Amino acid sequence: MPEFLYGHWAVIEAMRSGRRKLESLMIYEKSEKKGSVAEAVTMAEELGVPIQRVQRRILDDLAKKGNHQGVVLRVGPFPYCDIEDILATAAERNEKPFILMLDLLKDPQNVGSLIRVSDAVGIHGIIIQERRSVAVTPSVVNASSGAVEHINVAQVTNLVNAMKELKENDVWLVGLDVGPNIPPLDKTDLNMAIAVVMGSEGEGLRRLVRDTCDLLLTLPMRGKVGSLNVATAGAIALYSAWSARDWNGWVHAPKNK
Repeated sequence: MPEFLYGHWAVIEAMRSGRRKLESLMIYEKSEKKGSVAEAVTMAEELGVPIQRVQRRILDDLAKKGNHQGVVLRVGPFPYCDIEDILATAAERNEKPFILMLDLLKDPQNVGSLIRVSDAVGIHGIIIQERRSVAVTPSVVNASSGAVEHINVAQVTNLVNAMKELKENDVWLVGLDVGPNIPPLDKTDLNMAIAVVMGSEGEGLRRLVRDTCDLLLTLPMRGKVGSLNVATAGAIALYSAWSARDWNGWVHAPKNK
């Protein structure tokens, strides 16, 4: 079944990555060819993607009322990978595996934000569970500003089994949690083959997922509120893990989107 990606950056990055079948680009009939719209149109022309000018209501329907910014791209399904592909990416870069695991997150905005940060820190792949969890939907692609189009994502039937498979490949499983007697994030050396495990909104890590982790860490806090949004906490943990690697692979600050 085709999917309809919407928003300037989601559309541009999907075309730039070349991982999906590109079927057609639809733009608002009154859009001027300038800025990011011009970039999307030029890229589509170079790739031989058919371009259609359509009414706004058509874009609204295809984007399911999402903020399409006058641009929608019809594409094939997202190309999920296997855990072996993620580990192979780490080996190809000659780096210790650096992985993000999401335990039944359901908010596309949170997942998209975590994917965007994952791209920024050079993660080798993300692992999500197939059922009861958000998939890589157009809303997730949009929330990630298209970053997910460049990242390995494995969709597994059982997250705990996937964790055990990573353990067999000498990857340490580090879960972020809250509670007494949990060591703070800044007191642990994260320069290792690592999978950062994030729990779902409101519920955190499931018991079996928590028990399968090699380490549980918490974010030290001094304010009145006892926890952070999962996307914010995950961003801190991912940057901490990258920092522990001495910012390996750092090039330059990207332009804002």
